[in-house]
Amino acid sequence: MRDQGRTRANDSAAAGWAPLARFIDREQAIGIWAEARGRGWHFGYEFVRFGIKQAWACLFAGIMLALIVGTHLWYPKGAVLARYDFLTLAAVAIQAVMLAMRMETWEEARVIAVFHIVGTVMEVFKTAMGSWIYPEPSILRIAGVPLFTGFMYACVGSFIVRCWRLFDFQFTRHPPLWTLALLSLAIYVNFFTHHYVLDIRYGLFAAAALLLGPATIHYKVWKVHRSMPLLLAAVLAAGFIWLAENIGTFTAAWIYPTQRNGWHMVSLQKFGSWFLLMIISYTLVAALNGAGRADARQR
Repeated sequence: MRDQGRTRANDSAAAGWAPLARFIDREQAIGIWAEARGRGWHFGYEFVRFGIKQAWACLFAGIMLALIVGTHLWYPKGAVLARYDFLTLAAVAIQAVMLAMRMETWEEARVIAVFHIVGTVMEVFKTAMGSWIYPEPSILRIAGVPLFTGFMYACVGSFIVRCWRLFDFQFTRHPPLWTLALLSLAIYVNFFTHHYVLDIRYGLFAAAALLLGPATIHYKVWKVHRSMPLLLAAVLAAGFIWLAENIGTFTAAWIYPTQRNGWHMVSLQKFGSWFLLMIISYTLVAALNGAGRADARQR
């Protein structure tokens, strides 16, 4: 039986990375001190702990976004190494450092590689159809698509898989994996076919709500698991990705045709697209972690 009064060191996600492992006991002492001072202090401690865990889960995505903004502001014009190529090489270097320092597991890296491939294939098609544009030159590209773009999709996969580990995800009423796989396949195909035939995204939204609506995700910030509807979690994540895309287009990392003559907020239709992409991303990570074969949380 797990000790509910104190989280053991080997239960902490920080135990997997040596530079943080030595602070586990000290951090736990702070939590116990805050808990002893009353509910307000306890809430404050968990709120800060949640924020730190989220920041750690967003590590790769946050660094990539910072690089996109930083290169927009300060990258020298006319540099021998194009901005897009610098972003590609930087992303590879970040991945290598995170693996070497055990800040990322090889399982996480494999998931990120899958997202890179899936995202790049879609990018090649979408740019050919004129859905969006990469306005700057580069050498490291495939069919006009800079290779760093695949890492932007990988950021989504990295975030989900790291959150899963850091927050010890468990579920009730999780949909079977095969149903999510069929939905994800339909979503991915529709990203291509809607240029030629009927766009079925509203039917896909309904199917996603039907499958995810009954499910609950249980996540652990400190001692106990908190709960949230899985559908709400997907919508919130898609919202943050949509905000990040607005930053990306503002820095001209990529632009939509309607932004040629001046930047404006990305349409809410793209929010829906990111929600559907989140379903694909989540399905891949859920398959890796075995969710959906049975409820992971026993009641």
